[in-house]
Amino acid sequence: MKISIETLVKSDIDKVWSAWTTPDDINQWNAASDDWHNPRSENDLRVGGKFCYRMEARDGQMGFDFEGTYTRVVPQKMIEYVLEDNRPVSITFEPVNGGVKVVETFEAEGSNSAELQRQGWQSILNRFASYVESKQ
Repeated sequence: MKISIETLVKSDIDKVWSAWTTPDDINQWNAASDDWHNPRSENDLRVGGKFCYRMEARDGQMGFDFEGTYTRVVPQKMIEYVLEDNRPVSITFEPVNGGVKVVETFEAEGSNSAELQRQGWQSILNRFASYVESKQ
């Protein structure tokens, strides 16, 4: 099952792309809620390159690596990758009136409900938009 989420980031494409792809920025926004954080990120943004984002509960009770391999990179337009469990993900960046529309489509995993996954990924995407807009 594919799930798509989206947001409008009220900024220009250069700032949106940079915040999405720069490890120091990723560490600031990549969490679904305030009780989680992303203490470190590695990002080799090229076809065949890998990324690894460490996501942890702030209380130290849980954590995991979110990682994958890039399969397509079109600067400031699209990123596609495959997660470690072979699920594909696609992100598009489209300049529109008022900002940049970011659409993320991913294959749902089987452990959690589709709605829970949609909410978690949407929450992270909303935090991304808020982070970029706060840097204006």
